[in-house]
Amino acid sequence: MRSPLIAALLVASTAAYGQANAPAGDVPTKEAKAEAEKPDADTVKASVEEDAQPVRRSIPFHGHALGYTVTPGHLTIRNEKGEPTASMFYVAYTATPRGQRRPVTFLFNGGPGSSTMWLHMGSFGPMKVDASSPETIPGPPFRYVANPDTLLDITDLVFIDAPTTGLSRTLGKAEPKDFFGVDKDLDAFTRTIERYLTKYQRWNDPKFIIGESYGTTRAAGLSNSLLNDGVQLNGITFVSTVFNFADFQGDQMLVDFLPTYAADAWYHGKIANKPDLETFLAQAREFASGPYAAALQKGNMLTDAERQSVAQQMAQLTGLSTDYILRSNLRVQPNRFQRELLRDRHQVIGRIDSRYVGTEPDNVGEGADYDPQGSAITGGFVAALNDYLFRDLGYKTPLTYRPNNYAGIGNDWDLTHKGPSGQQQIADTSDDLGTAMRQNPRMKILSVNGVYDLATPFHGAEYEFKHLSLEPQLQANIRYAYYPAGHMMYIDPTSARQLKSDLAAFYASAM
Repeated sequence: MRSPLIAALLVASTAAYGQANAPAGDVPTKEAKAEAEKPDADTVKASVEEDAQPVRRSIPFHGHALGYTVTPGHLTIRNEKGEPTASMFYVAYTATPRGQRRPVTFLFNGGPGSSTMWLHMGSFGPMKVDASSPETIPGPPFRYVANPDTLLDITDLVFIDAPTTGLSRTLGKAEPKDFFGVDKDLDAFTRTIERYLTKYQRWNDPKFIIGESYGTTRAAGLSNSLLNDGVQLNGITFVSTVFNFADFQGDQMLVDFLPTYAADAWYHGKIANKPDLETFLAQAREFASGPYAAALQKGNMLTDAERQSVAQQMAQLTGLSTDYILRSNLRVQPNRFQRELLRDRHQVIGRIDSRYVGTEPDNVGEGADYDPQGSAITGGFVAALNDYLFRDLGYKTPLTYRPNNYAGIGNDWDLTHKGPSGQQQIADTSDDLGTAMRQNPRMKILSVNGVYDLATPFHGAEYEFKHLSLEPQLQANIRYAYYPAGHMMYIDPTSARQLKSDLAAFYASAM
């Protein structure tokens, strides 16, 4: 079975986290291993970069046509000996002729083990999957349409698949395990971004990164690794943030999650005489970081009266019963909250986006067996990506597009990290980000959060950004944005519209 930290991260970056995973504890037979080791067409044999013919397209965009070029292809990255190690798949969208100074933004999802299908087909590209309501997408056929909230009018976009995901594959003597780790992954993405800058002569253009979930862990690390190579970023957008893996353990995790519990209870009508959401979440934050955190810290020294008082306040904020909270010793784990909040309705709520609901075969289980959002949108995204890439764009390859490679990674992800302050046994790339912000004081940061995200809670992001040990003038470079949606707030039309507006202002400030 996976370690709790790996499990938490794998389900934090994509709605499809339950897809394509072997059941926990399964041991492959000798025959299965032999079959898996056979060479097949799903490998990259070339050690040279391959691009499809660039395709000219345009979409209707707020009363006019937005023209652009889309280029899918591979970038070869090499080790210090010059040997090819991976063929990194990307899809680039450029809206002006090469040579004009225009921002370029590199985007990626996380996992670790997720492709960048979600951001590519759901967020800021010119085409977008229609997943406009928190329920199962009708179909097939699934719809993907011109994106009214694309960022292509502001910046060129380069969507990159992580090694062994999407169409990215190892090369030469390299093996998948050579990329399975915090630092190994950072090295691969550093080389990929620098290779793109060289190939397309973009070194002197404004540069941005957008990372989601584990992609925020990667983006924070890249801020420093790129800077060490002389690549100065103008800005980074962190979508659904996690820097410090240890924050998914212990009492700090519970403090971080409680305001999200409150948001979910508010959304699902579990709060009596509910105030407006912003006011309610301010109350939840104050309770979580104040009386609740203090009570957890007291442990067994907490008196019965104090325990009862905290449980009652917690019940008023989370929609759970005081009895359930007391029986949980004030420590309601996120997976239990998913199952308990709507137990009286025989429903479970989503983890990636808690607006989604589903059912279970019985009503006595401890946690949810699946994520209702995952089952609601995965089929639409997978079908749309394959149709768009291979039919619409006409990209030719013997490879099969992998939405994720979670089963392939298993327990092999190395969580250690050599940060600026030394070796870490459990990675915390906030150290990298703080260091980069001090050395590049003009770099701007945007923290993007969905209030119904039970994977990477918004209060946890606030905690991590406020513990970067920055002087006030540098802390002022960080902006926060919140949306009435989940982990992938960009699929929600109302949130996507506001997010585009927030990003436009962010890019203007960073240049």
